[in-house]
Amino acid sequence: MFDAWEERPVAAGVREWVPVEHRFLGLDRRTFKPALFVLVLALLFIYGLPALNAALPWRNEIRAGDVLDLGAGATAVPPVGWHLESGTLTGAAAANAATLQVLLATGGATIELRGAPYDGSADAFLDQVERSEGAAPGVDGARGTVTTAAGLVGVVQAGTGPGGDALDVGFKMAGSGQPADAAPALLVRVRTAPDQFERYRDDVTAILRSITPGAGR
Repeated sequence: MFDAWEERPVAAGVREWVPVEHRFLGLDRRTFKPALFVLVLALLFIYGLPALNAALPWRNEIRAGDVLDLGAGATAVPPVGWHLESGTLTGAAAANAATLQVLLATGGATIELRGAPYDGSADAFLDQVERSEGAAPGVDGARGTVTTAAGLVGVVQAGTGPGGDALDVGFKMAGSGQPADAAPALLVRVRTAPDQFERYRDDVTAILRSITPGAGR
């Protein structure tokens, strides 16, 4: 009588009957495990991975003796304890001065160093940067200068605003005997959280003073 029985699909629009032993509060307990698995994965991506990322130490923390490669023999000494998010240290693959991209970060501050070909003065280079990318926020004062230990003179523009404190410095990386106007340009861009620049002033001053052009240019 039952040997000819075959399973038939449930008609569209008709709810499948769930046996009593598989029901809990009117729900099918057999769906609990897949749903719980999906929930755990969602919580892991939302909360677990960011927490794990915050707990793991950075692998690119700057240590005493590390030196940044700015391309063509130029260098700078990054502040110890900061993190090198992009860029190259000396002794690794050589950097390109014309396409240089370095980013250092710590807490609520970043220091970015970018190289570019530019024929003209450091002051004109900074003008071009501000025209194309916008001036430092809250700029309300005259430009100043900074001189590195190697004798390079950079043009400085500082500002502060609701979004944070800012410092832009333009250099022409001229080596010995090289005309400054023909040398590659270097932009140093510092950004901090509001009212936090003083906290990082010594680190910023130190890296600016450490910038050295290539000796063989």
